[in-house]
Amino acid sequence: MGGKYRAARTKRWWRGLAAAGWVLTAVVCSAVMHWTLRRDSMDRAEERLVSMCEERARMLQEQFGVTVNHVHAIAILISTFNFEKSPPAIDQDTFAKYTARTSFERPLLNGVAFAQRVFHHEREMFESQQGWVMNTMQREPAPPQVEYAPVIFSQDTVSYLARIDMMSGEEDRENIFRARTTGKAVLTNPFRLLGSNHLGVVLTFAVYRPDLPADASVEQRVEATIGYLGGAFDVESLVENLLSKLAGNQDIVVNVYDVTNASDAMVLYGPSSLDEQVPFLHVSMLDFGDPFRKHEMRCRYRQKLPMPWSAITNPLGTFVIWMLLGYSIAAAYSRYDKVTEDCRKMEELKTQAEAADVAKSQFLATVSHEIRTPMNGVLGTYAFILILLNLQFHGPGNLKFLPSGVGMLDMLLGTDLTMTQKDYAQTAQMCGRALITLINDVLDRAKIEAGKLELEAVPFDLRSLMDDVVSLFSSKSREKCIELAVFVCDNVPKVVIGDPWRFRQILTNLVGNAVKFTERGHVFVRVCLAENSNVEANQVLHGAMNGKGGRVESTTNGAFNTLSGFEAADRRNSWQYFKLLLSDKESLLDDLEGENSNQSDSNHVTLAISIEDTGVGIPLQAQDRVFTPFMQADSSTSRNYGGTGIGLSISKCLAELMGGQISFTSHPSVGSTFTFSATLKHSYKDISVDSSRSLTEALPTAFKGMKAILVDGRPVRSAVTRYHLKRLGILLQVVNNMNAVVKAFPGQNGATGSREKASILFIESDFWRPETDVQLLNHLREQKNGQLSDGHKVVLLVTSEADKDKYGSIFDIVMCKPIRASTIASSIQQLLKVEIAERKDNQNRPSFLRSLLVGKNILVVDDNKVNLRVAAAALKKYGANVSCVESGKDAISLLQPPHRFDACFMDVQMPEMDGFEATGQIRQMELKANEERKNKLASIEGSTTAEYHLPVLAMTADVIQATYEECIKSGMDGYVSKPFDEEQLYQAVSRLVVGTTDSAV
Repeated sequence: MGGKYRAARTKRWWRGLAAAGWVLTAVVCSAVMHWTLRRDSMDRAEERLVSMCEERARMLQEQFGVTVNHVHAIAILISTFNFEKSPPAIDQDTFAKYTARTSFERPLLNGVAFAQRVFHHEREMFESQQGWVMNTMQREPAPPQVEYAPVIFSQDTVSYLARIDMMSGEEDRENIFRARTTGKAVLTNPFRLLGSNHLGVVLTFAVYRPDLPADASVEQRVEATIGYLGGAFDVESLVENLLSKLAGNQDIVVNVYDVTNASDAMVLYGPSSLDEQVPFLHVSMLDFGDPFRKHEMRCRYRQKLPMPWSAITNPLGTFVIWMLLGYSIAAAYSRYDKVTEDCRKMEELKTQAEAADVAKSQFLATVSHEIRTPMNGVLGTYAFILILLNLQFHGPGNLKFLPSGVGMLDMLLGTDLTMTQKDYAQTAQMCGRALITLINDVLDRAKIEAGKLELEAVPFDLRSLMDDVVSLFSSKSREKCIELAVFVCDNVPKVVIGDPWRFRQILTNLVGNAVKFTERGHVFVRVCLAENSNVEANQVLHGAMNGKGGRVESTTNGAFNTLSGFEAADRRNSWQYFKLLLSDKESLLDDLEGENSNQSDSNHVTLAISIEDTGVGIPLQAQDRVFTPFMQADSSTSRNYGGTGIGLSISKCLAELMGGQISFTSHPSVGSTFTFSATLKHSYKDISVDSSRSLTEALPTAFKGMKAILVDGRPVRSAVTRYHLKRLGILLQVVNNMNAVVKAFPGQNGATGSREKASILFIESDFWRPETDVQLLNHLREQKNGQLSDGHKVVLLVTSEADKDKYGSIFDIVMCKPIRASTIASSIQQLLKVEIAERKDNQNRPSFLRSLLVGKNILVVDDNKVNLRVAAAALKKYGANVSCVESGKDAISLLQPPHRFDACFMDVQMPEMDGFEATGQIRQMELKANEERKNKLASIEGSTTAEYHLPVLAMTADVIQATYEECIKSGMDGYVSKPFDEEQLYQAVSRLVVGTTDSAV
């Protein structure tokens, strides 16, 4: 018994020791976690302080530099228009008026003044000319000295400086000497400014003769100095104005110091004493352009940082987990009879783990609903406020709606707004659409990862789609003055079957990136058959191996044979390769490629689409992660260009879903070329005659057989122009100089009849030289004055909107690129007054929607009043009679058979009764009503009647879970995602409303 007692006591002792060790380990782990989390929090706070301080220092330097530049501009103005001018072009009144009217450009300067450099031997003549005697700072006559700097021009705010010799002050004289020897703006020691009593400095800038060379020596600068321009700089106002524009000002304290004398730093801004108990101090150096003075910005937090809650709760939670784990181990060790219970708990954990995958999708669905629904409300709320403002200023009679779009901002933009209101509305609309696009991109990525993204298969016009994509970026390309063009090979089918929306999404991402990162040169989109692309590329590479190609060849003047003359990244896309794609080479290609392609698979066609740009290119170290989601070349890319880095990842996945792949070639500072392929099906039906599917009209045939001349020395660009004109049936002759054009004019050098001559002359703007092309210019002027009745119509092709005003008086039409066949047709029709027969069967979607919805009674159910207003306004715009209720129960009471409604738009997530439950009850009521009618009419022979079935469309922001199958399962007939647009409305209504003449009969 004694042995068992000792063994039990020993066992209890070991158990107690193990428990104490376990508790001690838990305490140590919790303490380590506490200090780790606290250290991480402090590191993040320090990084945030550094980021905010560096940002403020950078912006302070930039604003100071802008002011210095304006002062420099005044110095150049004085040097150019006043020096050695007799009489002087600038006097005191002119200077005072000019500086007063341009003072908004220098908001931080109290005023500017100009002091002329006068030598001692010139003093008597100078004072005689000015009619006054120069004084010192103490208002006494200036004593004799080698040279003087009397103020002759001054802004009214500093008129007290007039007649004062700036050389009389020791510090001013020192600044003047430093300014003229360095050629830069120099600063004085800080002092209190008159009026504002703020700390400031005096900025001094030397004014030189206009003929001073850029690389002048110190002696040359001193010799060329004609005067000095100065101004009082309000440092406190500058910093205060800067900080008021930035977030986080309540968190940190900013001080600006003059540390020229390191032992005695002077405070320019901020409190003189700081709380030493607050940790973290970051110092950012400031460069105001004066090499002799040093300034710095010191930032620290306003108060001591609180301890983060995570540093308390997480260690405490860890300690509790350790205790629970220890208890579990002890219980398992001492009580083996709980094994069954433990197994049951393990099964529960397994069930939770299996539900984790569902939780991911549920999370994305919830995020989608919680973001998209408020977005619909945000866009509608701002629009409603601006509508009220418009009604207040213009009255209800001026309120009207646009023919397309269903959001309240779209409708608002169709009203009579002031310029400010229109700018606000467009900005809100642009921001809302950008956020919706970002949300859709993230959800597309989630769909792709879940394998739930499906492609549609509908016929579409490939060339029209390419034109539409390019037109999306036309304003941006014109703003940047870059060439933006599209070219589709003739052997590419006109109509193909695939998913036009996803195909457009890939093109929009790639073309948008190309335009975004290109500041000069071109963006060129090219479409050809993949088999032709491979064979022709091999021919070019074979020529490169023989020393005949392999790179983008250049012309004699150093330009490259590309669309814009700039070098392209992909050397396979040379002129030797591109000219194989042109129509005059296709007979050879058809013999070699076309038959093999048709024999291999006549129902499918694989396209190769390349997007070539001459932008900044992709750094070599970043090229391996281009298609990684949410990754960009470097951290500055998002700041400079925007974006999230998800577009290329989605484009790669979509290209692979289309049976193709995507690749790129890029060289920094040269550009990038992205190429992707897609496998589509042939379509032998012309969708241009199907008004229910076609969004664009077919190109007119009235120009077929017309002839034109193009002046362009770049073969690739002329081929693109030929491609667009050929689609209109216009025959184009290309010449590379203006001399060949002159011969084409009637009556010039024995020209023949007008039937053999071209009707239109197209000229690229960079090949038009008015000063050298005198003969053509005179002819154009005679034609404009009406002296020639059979003159040609001349069209100038430009890349910038600014060129329209520049050349509008010379040419018949100035056409801004990118060009497309429809815009060319419209311009030529206006120019030549050609009548084009309109298609009888052409009906656009707004008019078709009106024909479907006019007179229809539609019930809209949504618990959100803003969503009700948006949906009702959209449907009323197309002629529907709309009724609105805010709950599923109210909808059921209105839809008791028989009722008067033709369709119902039902929100899915509503309190008390959601859309699915309400739809289920509606179907039950319809089923019961149909059975009762069937029993009543059973005794009547030959009697038939339509059954009750109200089309119900779900309105939901849950674009992941609210799929078509789930809606059908719950009894609905389809769904539209919020905020829905005209395309969704058209597709849903065209499927359901057509044929439902009276559901309540």
